[in-house]
Amino acid sequence: MTAGEISEKSKAAFKALAPLEAVLFDVDGTLCDTDPIHLIAFQEMLQEIGFNGGVPIDEEYFIQNIAGKHNDDIAATLFPDDIERGLKFCVDKEAYFRKLVKEKVEPIKGLYKLTKWVEDNGLKRAAVTNAPRPNAELMISTLGLTDFFHHVIIGDECERAKPAPDPYLKAIELLNVSKDHTFICEDSVSGIKAGVAAGIPVVGLTTRNPEQMLMTANPTLLVKNYEDPKLWACLEGLGKKAGDA
Repeated sequence: MTAGEISEKSKAAFKALAPLEAVLFDVDGTLCDTDPIHLIAFQEMLQEIGFNGGVPIDEEYFIQNIAGKHNDDIAATLFPDDIERGLKFCVDKEAYFRKLVKEKVEPIKGLYKLTKWVEDNGLKRAAVTNAPRPNAELMISTLGLTDFFHHVIIGDECERAKPAPDPYLKAIELLNVSKDHTFICEDSVSGIKAGVAAGIPVVGLTTRNPEQMLMTANPTLLVKNYEDPKLWACLEGLGKKAGDA
């Protein structure tokens, strides 16, 4: 991918953010590539209870029905006739996920380059996620970013979780910044939709979800990871050190 592939519309959207005040980050798939860990947890635990006739769910099923979605929606998809059971299953699955995370979590390529740029430019920042708080805090802590984030916003603690805009609007309010001078990093259709609904430009990461699928949610820019030249071309001029990044 080259900087030349950036649309004029994307460049103009980023230029309009000056002076940049804040960057908001989703957690799963945006700070770290956790979808493979979630997939393992779902595969093993669903197989244990004989879901799908004991045949493990595949990655395609996971992307279509689970990735980026809130646990209430996942419970309704997996157990439409017994939502309570579905919710209990999701709680147990999250506990198993936390055990796996400690061994397997890896930052998205270039993450620390971007977090350093954000810090060097004195920008405010928050993590905004549909993950349960224990999961989010564990992932953030495992990545060494506990002190980086000023706030961690949890979908469950808002009136509505993503894809509604509420979690991102709450972040803007808590950070006391303007949405006209903020951008979001996201990796799922649900998350991008939440950012777009909040009226904030979104950088979509093609960590796991196909580019065509993410484009349906109208991100401002799509990048492979945080080392993508397209991202840095857009950030140029937005921070005092953008040119050196």
